[in-house]
Amino acid sequence: MDVRTSEVTIPVGQAELPADLVLPADPAGVVLFAHGSGSSRHSPRNTAVARALNDRSLGTVLVDLLTPAEDAVDARTAELRFDIRLLAERLAAIVDWLTTEPGTRGLPIGLFGASTGAAAALVSAAARPEQVRAVVSRGGRPDLAGPALDSVQVPTLLLVGGLDDQVLELNEQARAALPGLVELEVVPGATHLFEEPGTLERVADAAADWFATHLAR
Repeated sequence: MDVRTSEVTIPVGQAELPADLVLPADPAGVVLFAHGSGSSRHSPRNTAVARALNDRSLGTVLVDLLTPAEDAVDARTAELRFDIRLLAERLAAIVDWLTTEPGTRGLPIGLFGASTGAAAALVSAAARPEQVRAVVSRGGRPDLAGPALDSVQVPTLLLVGGLDDQVLELNEQARAALPGLVELEVVPGATHLFEEPGTLERVADAAADWFATHLAR
């Protein structure tokens, strides 16, 4: 498939965030990724999912939500990775950036969040209801989105490993709390990181199907 890959720097307030932008020749939409705690835009799990989305003519944005200086602080304290408000504000700002950039302007936008990044994605979806069209959560912590869950109206897919008992319970609670279209898909035999054979591929396929359906223009 003909795709254009570029490293970009996205201005967000006083910060500048490095990102990898991949756009197929005629993208059906673009999906912004929010990685989990302690991870980065180079997460092998998120890059694998992104490739599956690219194969379905969806653009992807893999971004580091912390600056290098902030990341160094977080490596010592682990405090910023759980600052859902900060991460969600930056995701929302990147959504705004996508609506103005020539390559992505006018494209339907989806959010893919993993672990704590899923909470930030849900908060951002609540804050940008006109721009964000769909959300997918992989092994997410939707409980960390707090009261913002009540305002998420976009179609939301919750993907959880069948062996990830605590997170599964939290996602079942989130399914009951989310007011819009929501589906919970349990991946049999998968733990939190979906490291078991075939489980990440199932996540990628489910995410691609969800975004292809709900980002269709």
